[in-house]
Amino acid sequence: MEAAYVARLRFRLAPAEGRVSVDPATFETTVFREAAEPGSDGWLFFRDHCWRGEFNDPEHVRALLSDALGVPVEDATFSELRTDEAYLDALRAAVDENLDLFNADSTSEALTKYFGSSIHVVDEL
Repeated sequence: MEAAYVARLRFRLAPAEGRVSVDPATFETTVFREAAEPGSDGWLFFRDHCWRGEFNDPEHVRALLSDALGVPVEDATFSELRTDEAYLDALRAAVDENLDLFNADSTSEALTKYFGSSIHVVDEL
């Protein structure tokens, strides 16, 4: 059972020493953040950071990614939850058991509220 939050981001290298420069100074890449097991500590990352398939507070997410990567992140865009079928089944079950946390009447409604159509099921991660 595996899943990852996928984001596109742009970061900047900012050399500390005055005699060093870089060209280009900005880079674009894809970041994969492991999704916590549904029901475990941290599993509500999507609820706390996504809305309709986008980051709900881009500045906060840039700060989280900057801390995790050790570089200044200038832009971050949520791409998808990339998951296998087993993780998605477990996520649906955990959401269903905790619908009150999502202000939703159904699991489908809850997942759509936070992911939009940005859930991508793959055979292997």
